[in-house]
Amino acid sequence: MTRTALVTGGSRGIGAAISKKLKAEGYNVAATYAGNDEAAAAFTADTGIKTYKWNVADYEESAAGISKVEAELGPIDVVVANAGITRDAPFHKMTPQQWHEVIDTNLTGVFNTVHPLWNGMRERKFGRIIVISSINGQKGQFAQVNYAATKAGDLGIVKSLAQEGARAGITANAICPGYIATEMVMAVPEKVRESIIGQIPAGRLGEPEEIARCVAFLASDDAGFINGSTISANGGQFFV
Repeated sequence: MTRTALVTGGSRGIGAAISKKLKAEGYNVAATYAGNDEAAAAFTADTGIKTYKWNVADYEESAAGISKVEAELGPIDVVVANAGITRDAPFHKMTPQQWHEVIDTNLTGVFNTVHPLWNGMRERKFGRIIVISSINGQKGQFAQVNYAATKAGDLGIVKSLAQEGARAGITANAICPGYIATEMVMAVPEKVRESIIGQIPAGRLGEPEEIARCVAFLASDDAGFINGSTISANGGQFFV
């Protein structure tokens, strides 16, 4: 039986690598995106992976979008909560709007993505919930009080869901990437990028495909006894 996977923010960056890896592993994959229609259309044309547009910060939009995916591809067995934004500013300059936008997408967005799927997974006695957190949710980061708070909160979500879902065959785990060679990271000035790499014992940035391989493992039957865990994929930059 072919399983269906949903990847939020799944048409660009780390999310795109995850979507492509899960498709290669034999899943039916649905990738969501928030606003870039042109990039989503190009991704679908290139990969054959269906894309769906909705705002994960909106519960009703998320529930409706999930219903559409399940109507077209079948019940969702694997959900990868990857969608996220940044609104960086030192705390003394951070506005309530910057705080709430990040909280609504990165933290509440995980609730909005997983909650509509939860009862179905419980009924079918199977589910894989994988949340993409961040190294900065583990160690904090200057000018990212909002972002770090959400990514730390994501870890609390998976630890709690792991306990609630275990007897129903549902696992919930997190991945905390370090600095990955995405468009966003590669767009920073070279000197800044070199400074970042200097803090990584591996001496390089991670590749999106390395995060995707972690996701594929956690989604698999082989990972059935791994629950409530966090994989730190950061090249040795930070240890928990």
